[in-house]
Amino acid sequence: MARQSISFTEPNDEWLKAQIDKKEYSSKSELVNDLIRQARKQQIRIDWINAKLEKAEQSGFTSDSKEDILKQSKALLNG
Repeated sequence: MARQSISFTEPNDEWLKAQIDKKEYSSKSELVNDLIRQARKQQIRIDWINAKLEKAEQSGFTSDSKEDILKQSKALLNG
C-alpha cells in the first residue's frame, strides 16, 4: 500500500477526528480510503449517465442539450 503525507484544513481535520471519535472509522486512513472509494463509484455512475445522455442527444430523441437535461434532473432530485 502506498504511503502519502497529506495536509487538511482545520475544519476538515476536525470532521475526520469526529468520525473516528464516533467509532465510524478506526483511522483517518481508513476514512479517506472509504471516501475515495465512494467518489470513484460516484464517478462511474456519472460517466454512465453522461454516456446515456450523449447517446440520447445524438439519436434525436430530444432537442434538449446535455446541460439542460442535467439541470432538469438536478432540479427534480433536489425537490
